[in-house]
Amino acid sequence: MPQGTVKFFNESKGYGFIKDDDSQQDIFVHVSGLEEEIRENDRVSYKITEDKRGSKAIEVKMV
Repeated sequence: MPQGTVKFFNESKGYGFIKDDDSQQDIFVHVSGLEEEIRENDRVSYKITEDKRGSKAIEVKMV
């Protein structure tokens, strides 16, 4: 499972970005893909899925 750091997360809007440890790319994350609450700078693991807008993180949880 990929791991990364929450770069940005807006709780009121329900989305943010995770910086992937390996690729250093920003991965979009929506509140619907969270398994637990996250905040900026949290270390997380996740799975990546593709939709019409691109890559997004799902099954996001703290490490």
